[in-house]
Amino acid sequence: MPETSTHLVIAGAGPAAQALLRHLTGMESPVQRSSLGYPAPTFSGRITVLSNRDECPEALMEAAAHSMVSVRFGQAASFIDAANKKVTTTEGLEFSYDELVIATGSAPVLPPVHGAEHALAYSTIDDAERLGADVKEIAARLGRRPLGILVGTGPSAGQAEAVLRARGVRPVRTTLRPAAVVSSPVSGRPAAGIVFDDGSIMNGDLVVLAEERSPRNSLAESAGLETAPDGGILVDSGFETSVPGIRAIGDAAARDGLRLGLVLSAKEAAARCAGLLSEATGLRVRPEMQVTAAA
Repeated sequence: MPETSTHLVIAGAGPAAQALLRHLTGMESPVQRSSLGYPAPTFSGRITVLSNRDECPEALMEAAAHSMVSVRFGQAASFIDAANKKVTTTEGLEFSYDELVIATGSAPVLPPVHGAEHALAYSTIDDAERLGADVKEIAARLGRRPLGILVGTGPSAGQAEAVLRARGVRPVRTTLRPAAVVSSPVSGRPAAGIVFDDGSIMNGDLVVLAEERSPRNSLAESAGLETAPDGGILVDSGFETSVPGIRAIGDAAARDGLRLGLVLSAKEAAARCAGLLSEATGLRVRPEMQVTAAA
């Protein structure tokens, strides 16, 4: 690849980064792109993904096999030199970039509740479909409308409540954080109740944890990017940050006072960002582009 080609660096390897890779490499299905309403981007530069993970999820492995993609495992981005357009990793490696996309996601504000792994969870709009499917399965098993216990305050809990009601669940919401998620002592169903520090118990048919998350801001701060008061890299409608050449998508970003993950799905944000990156690098977007999967 000639050195004059565009070099895109993606900081992060979560769902938003993986979706962006699929769109940029033409691996997203035409049906999926059509449903999102965006044409196929034609990106012909180099893409380097800086992942903080040592393991490789299947979705990332598929994208990593593409000839234009290089994934650096265990090399999380730790510092951005925006003036010289360079990213430094935790291991001290430097990568120059023409365009940089930050997709470092978010982290739970509080440690997990005991037994949380057995409960249902909601943190971004991407969780709505999965939550709906889980609720449908529980309702079919019960043969009646489920009673759900919803734990959380803030926007994510509000969205989760709307999803539950739309799926026929009778939600009972508590803003008091429980000590643990437990099996119901009445029905014996797993993850159907919560217990508080004082020993009191709430029982239902299912438990949904929709606790708040905090966007990871440290990388943005190293570059002097503007961030929202509650966290998250401030972006405009084109996912551009306050520094030219740097964009942010997924839960790392914020717009209109909300984490972007509560406003746009990872797939939709990735589809829009991929098209805008192609335009920004002087490449033409071709709706009729033929898509082939990487071997």
